Amino acid sequence: MKNIILAAALISASALSAHAQTTPAADTNGNTPAVATQNSKNVTAPVEGANSFTQDQAKSRIEKAGFSDVKNLMKDDKGIWMAAGMKDGKPVNVALDYQGNVVAK
Repeated sequence: MKNIILAAALISASALSAHAQTTPAADTNGNTPAVATQNSKNVTAPVEGANSFTQDQAKSRIEKAGFSDVKNLMKDDKGIWMAAGMKDGKPVNVALDYQGNVVAK
């Protein structure tokens, strides 16, 4: 009996863990997760908020999103890192918010 209860508890914990990893980008109330992942992007990005990315981290995230020649990287008063860069051979302005969303502007 103890083994059955233990097995049921483990299955429940696994199901909850899997559910937590598939949080949507935004729910119907506009609530968003603290950090963007590969599977979730906030459609209202860039999102204003306290940004803890360092300048080097911000540049690295922007480059990993496919932007090159990133320059003039500065954090604005709304907590959004702004820079100029290149994407697909064209000059663009790019933003990185505290959630990790990288958006061409």
